[in-house]
Amino acid sequence: MTSEITLFVNPTAGGGRGARAARTAAAALRDAGFHVGTVTGDGPEDALSRARSAVEEGTGALIAVGGDGMANLALQAVVGTGTPFGLVAAGTGNDFARALGMPLREPATSGRMIADALKSGRSRDVDLGRIGDRWFGAVLASGFDSRVNDRGNRMRAPLGRFKYDVAMVAELAAFRPLPYRITLDGGAVREVEATLVAVGNGPSYGGGMRICPGADLTDGLFDVTVVGECSRATLLRVFPRVYKGTHVDHPVVTVMRAASVELAAEDVTGYADGEYVGPLPLTATCVPGAVRVVGP
Repeated sequence: MTSEITLFVNPTAGGGRGARAARTAAAALRDAGFHVGTVTGDGPEDALSRARSAVEEGTGALIAVGGDGMANLALQAVVGTGTPFGLVAAGTGNDFARALGMPLREPATSGRMIADALKSGRSRDVDLGRIGDRWFGAVLASGFDSRVNDRGNRMRAPLGRFKYDVAMVAELAAFRPLPYRITLDGGAVREVEATLVAVGNGPSYGGGMRICPGADLTDGLFDVTVVGECSRATLLRVFPRVYKGTHVDHPVVTVMRAASVELAAEDVTGYADGEYVGPLPLTATCVPGAVRVVGP
């Protein structure tokens, strides 16, 4: 393996933690004998173009430094190339890093782990979800949670993540269960009234909410969590349990497994790894061993 590797950095991740984490991780990698280049960009499209260029030019690994958005962008650059992917978690959510077992906000430790894996040739292939030509590592969200995202993204104030708390309260007051059509592995269409439907390649989203607690990055299947029709009072009781994953024991929650999932519902958008994908209907396919990961 070449000793030339690339850090793919979101310097603004985590309120500036991304830039600091990149410097720390780069120092750890250089101490291990690697030559480290850095790629950023003027917006996501430019950043992705630069990352793809680094991969095409033969970088030994592409290491994302940031949160789930940066990890997601890096995946678009490495899938199908054989270039190893590494992740230094420095964002707010860091759910794909959780799924991979990477340390959170410990860039020196992450850098040393990645360096050790690269030097020893230790890697593993993990599954990814695919929606058209778009890839994701953690969860495709739709329903109540995606509507909170929609509302939060439209709000100019308050700033930061607090606006999503405000958006959740506002959306909860207005929310009604939605008629979904769910198709698993090309089978019969299931028509259900649902509060939300989450398609998990990994277990969590939203910064540690274990919406699909049994999801496994290496089994070739999604876990599909359906929170059925319920009152606002029930939702308020059930939703806090998502941090431990015990919500799946509630009668209103159903978990299914499939390699392909089609979701259809009116006026509902999908977010994958926290990033906007588009309106339903959407079809997600689990692709086994889609990316080679270096780390633990």
